[in-house]
Amino acid sequence: MSGGVDSSVTAHILKLQGFEVIGVTMKVWPQDCISRAEDKCCGPSAIADARGVAHKLGIPHYVVDEADQFEKVVINYFSSEYKAGRTPNPCVMCNELLKFGSLWEKAQALGADYIATGHYAIIEHEPERTILRKGKDGRKDQSYFLFSLRSEQLRRALTPLGGMTKPEIREIARELGLRVADKVDSQEICFVPGNDYRAFLNSHLGADEFHKGGIYDTSGKFLGDHEGIEMFTIGQRKGLPGGSPKPMYVIDIDPDTSRVIIGGEEELICEEFEIDRVNWHVPTDEIPAEVTVKIRYAHPGATASVTPLERHKAKVRLQEPQRAVTPGQAAVIYDGDRVVGGGWIVRRAAPLPVPA
Repeated sequence: MSGGVDSSVTAHILKLQGFEVIGVTMKVWPQDCISRAEDKCCGPSAIADARGVAHKLGIPHYVVDEADQFEKVVINYFSSEYKAGRTPNPCVMCNELLKFGSLWEKAQALGADYIATGHYAIIEHEPERTILRKGKDGRKDQSYFLFSLRSEQLRRALTPLGGMTKPEIREIARELGLRVADKVDSQEICFVPGNDYRAFLNSHLGADEFHKGGIYDTSGKFLGDHEGIEMFTIGQRKGLPGGSPKPMYVIDIDPDTSRVIIGGEEELICEEFEIDRVNWHVPTDEIPAEVTVKIRYAHPGATASVTPLERHKAKVRLQEPQRAVTPGQAAVIYDGDRVVGGGWIVRRAAPLPVPA
């Protein structure tokens, strides 16, 4: 229970379905997290809200301290990905390694058989397999963030809100008299205040840990210095040298030489890329010839073909080239509303000149 309306209504629905429900809130903020006092899923006021809802619903409530694990597997991952020139997705890692990972052992100690969350996704439990589908509310669908869960994790997961819409859930909360009924949804990473990841990295790592280097165009021409590859992501315009007759964007980040490569918008277009650490939800011989691939959470999805490769990799070929396919982001593969699999976008080995 995060202290929000979704997990609160989830607990209520499961009680109606006859489950014995226990509310568990993860305390995840490390002591140096500058957003720890804010009203977020990792903040003290959120824990108070969750405790109040549990009391209202008549269920036990526990606070589980996962601060050390959160630091190790989410925040350190977040920082190291930027240091490697990639753009991370911490919510996927938090779900896989914390909510459905280390938390499971503590849930078992409380006698739990399942972990239920307020995710907008549908998990169908069949005798021989578990199927992950998009949630009914297309604007809120969160199946993307659950793609990396293994079959054994999905088997013990419940997402009762998957077939509902946000307005329906808020109405239930109002009828129950829950004070969180109209609580505003967080639209940012829980540990990054103001969604300013650069300020967070500067605070968490320190500027002396940044990988400084040069900004170059695609011909290898030096255009200026930068204060760290950690400050850039693919498709970015802000903070680049001026003087070009057309808008310029970050099209590549080379962690080996600390180069930031910029070019025109047309150079952001990609029609083929690879993903690694692929998690398949179906046998590879059952992957449809035509699928839909989301290259980031807010992406609408693009028609593509996917070819499995060795070592948990796959090649994705898009029917219509897409803009800013970003290394480090998750590419999630769908057959209709069903999650077929997904993996992490790999940096393209662009044949760019190395400066002398």
